[in-house]
Amino acid sequence: MQFRYSLQVLTAALAVLGVSAASIDTASAQASDAPASAAPAGRTTLSPADQEFMLEASKSDATEIAASKVALKNSNDPQVRKFAQQMITDHTKLSHGMAALVAKKGFKPTPSADSALVGKLQTLKGAEFDQAYVEQIGVEAHQRAVDLFQQQSESGTDSQLKAAAAQALPTIKHHLEMAQQLAGKLKGSS
Repeated sequence: MQFRYSLQVLTAALAVLGVSAASIDTASAQASDAPASAAPAGRTTLSPADQEFMLEASKSDATEIAASKVALKNSNDPQVRKFAQQMITDHTKLSHGMAALVAKKGFKPTPSADSALVGKLQTLKGAEFDQAYVEQIGVEAHQRAVDLFQQQSESGTDSQLKAAAAQALPTIKHHLEMAQQLAGKLKGSS
């Protein structure tokens, strides 16, 4: 009887919110059709905040890797190409290491790049590309990544993930410094 009452209360609450069982089924079906951002391998031991960190970190890595591969094709500047290759190498290593750590905890992020940003960069060539890539991927994306990893290293709930974020932070900060120097050189030469 208690279960039936609880179900009625839940149904009434959803009705008040304008949510029907059909819309939940539709949302569920749409979510399963969409590319999964995380495919749990059983039960995860990560908190929702740690899971969110991993999803954001995975997307950041995937975006930087994808955009850097575009840079190898669309840039003629040897310094930009060198920076791009370093980003591919470092972010691939970081991404694999973090994914392996959280996989042991029952969480498997499926990285997907920011397709709008990468798509925009694909349309640019030469100096115009270099400027956009270094600003948006080099400086802005790394500033967001520094903030993300700093927050996780200070307030993450999983001690191993917290330590991994702290360990990755110097590399990400170094990438930001490299990007800022490169941005200065590009502005000086234009």
